[in-house]
Amino acid sequence: MTIARRKFISSLGGLVAASSLPSLAKDDPSLFGARGVYERLNLSYQHVHIGLAKPFSILHISDTHLTESDGRDIEFKREFAEKRRRTFGGRQQAALASSLAWAKENVDYVLHTGDLIDFQTEANLDFVRRCYGEAAGFMFGSTGNHEYQRRLPGEQIRNTSEYNAMSAEALGKAFPFDISFQSTVAGGVNFISIEQTYGFVTEKQVERFHAEAKKGLPMVLCMHVPFYTDHISRAAAKFWRYRGKKFAAMPAVPETLGDVKRQTEDPVTRGFLAYLKGEPLLKAILTGHLHLAVQERFSPTAVQYVVGGNFMFHGQEIFFT
Repeated sequence: MTIARRKFISSLGGLVAASSLPSLAKDDPSLFGARGVYERLNLSYQHVHIGLAKPFSILHISDTHLTESDGRDIEFKREFAEKRRRTFGGRQQAALASSLAWAKENVDYVLHTGDLIDFQTEANLDFVRRCYGEAAGFMFGSTGNHEYQRRLPGEQIRNTSEYNAMSAEALGKAFPFDISFQSTVAGGVNFISIEQTYGFVTEKQVERFHAEAKKGLPMVLCMHVPFYTDHISRAAAKFWRYRGKKFAAMPAVPETLGDVKRQTEDPVTRGFLAYLKGEPLLKAILTGHLHLAVQERFSPTAVQYVVGGNFMFHGQEIFFT
């Protein structure tokens, strides 16, 4: 899929004008008083130098965690949605709307790297369809682990491909791209989105990535869960497992658990990581999931950038030159 600037502008205008977003995109005095609508955004700025003839920029956001629900959902889901809405502050739609409205005026493309929704409800899936459908031509992305969470009574969430497969049909109807693997050429750069919601990749995804590399375009890997390099792994451990402890009080090497362990133990993922570190066409890795902003050099040609949670109005503008 190739994205054009003109289509980006017209599609984003349609999204902001035709959906439920415009009222949320306006300044809300209850948030920041007399300050401007975009001053609520918590933006950082990154630079990826490739040697492009025509520079461009994207807004990278992740982890909006929409918690919409209505009468089409069972009571269990409606009650859970209200609980999760309180967890994320209840401003997720406003955060997304402000981000997209800012993007319309300031960047060429928008990338969302997953957890747009917190779990599956009819209203959440409708929002995905509207967001990506009406914004076709400017917004691309990947799914996160929360997109696969059905939250049914008595059903345990499992970090497996088999669990994800139960949602493949529903998500395939909501997202307008191949949720397993998608190539999007924007500004002469090949943005490759892969679904690896629990940290590991599949042989088929690796095969398709090699096929994309043969095109010879500079590549940016877009996914939800980061590759846990040393600094990113330690930052994640401090934020999620060692809350309240000073950095010096942490173990020198945090215990390997969860996504980190899966990446370490899965042979396909280990082989893919080794290949990527030597792939000169790889120029950046863009991820989310951690709800914190951190970056680390991944290879001689690529830095991995983890963006903070969009539910907290965070995003990063990345300049490609």
